[in-house]
Amino acid sequence: MDTVIDAHDVSKIYNRETIPVYAVNNVHLHIEKGEFTALVGPSGSGKTTLLNLIGGLDKPDNGNVFINDLDITKLSANELIDFRLKNIGFVFQSFNLIPVLTAKENVEFIMLLQGVKKSIRDARVKQLFRQIEMDDKVDIRPAQLSGGQQQRVAVARALASKPKFVLADEPTANLDSKSASNLLDIMAKLNKEEHITFLFSTHDQRVIERARRVITLVDGRIVSDTAAVSTKHEKVDV
Repeated sequence: MDTVIDAHDVSKIYNRETIPVYAVNNVHLHIEKGEFTALVGPSGSGKTTLLNLIGGLDKPDNGNVFINDLDITKLSANELIDFRLKNIGFVFQSFNLIPVLTAKENVEFIMLLQGVKKSIRDARVKQLFRQIEMDDKVDIRPAQLSGGQQQRVAVARALASKPKFVLADEPTANLDSKSASNLLDIMAKLNKEEHITFLFSTHDQRVIERARRVITLVDGRIVSDTAAVSTKHEKVDV
């Protein structure tokens, strides 16, 4: 398998001049292509911070993050923007859809920024709305969609540019049980059929039960890393 994410000795420190607080503390993490992995742990454990470091939304104080062998910690701010645009899909718990755009326009927005031709955009959007089972909602604006539908659109938007992987920060936190289950069904199907790599930050037991690998953080450190075997999890060394 190909290594997509390779974090080496990564730390993020706050209050460096007084009493340092390690949001992420000397983390080593490897994610292979096609994984369906959950980062779990109590509030303040460093899950979202680690996701932000991997996604290039923040820079580590120590260590390096490699995406497909490219050290993104060496990139400038503008280079990081361009890199994220072309390589990483993001799904946030607050959906972050643009309210004045239709569902279709939200999904194709990234491709517009990339300069993708209209014919290719149209074909990709059609495929994605079929995959998220919302063919009849393409011209609807976010305010007219349920929370679960908005998050499906957010997933489609994250996949529009065919990213190397998708980072999902508490994607089911604002959803009811049925909507969360439907969303997870869609992401699991995309992972299985298209080998899309997903890395979640989550408290949600429903996500944890679906993940094929569960990584637990406490006080910014990885304390356990479990990989699924059949329908069970087997402890592996960190």
